[in-house]
Amino acid sequence: MSKPKHPASVEGYNGSLEDLAKAVGNMRYDCAAEFIEKLADDIKRQADSDSAKGRARLAERLYFTAQELYRARDKLLSAWEICKLYMEEK
Repeated sequence: MSKPKHPASVEGYNGSLEDLAKAVGNMRYDCAAEFIEKLADDIKRQADSDSAKGRARLAERLYFTAQELYRARDKLLSAWEICKLYMEEK
């Protein structure tokens, strides 16, 4: 049986999506921001692929999603700038 192109779970991760979200959320904010950036990069890659295949509506929504993820990354990095001083004190 072939592996689905878009699986409903994270390959190699046995926990729930809720647990995964909590694990990422509990990371240092700069590291969580890097994860979000990597996710945005991959969504953009998919948008590029769909755009090249003439799937304009899908590509548009994926580009928008990637852009929002980049904005979320920026906000998280801003939060990191605030809290990193407190973390360095420890």
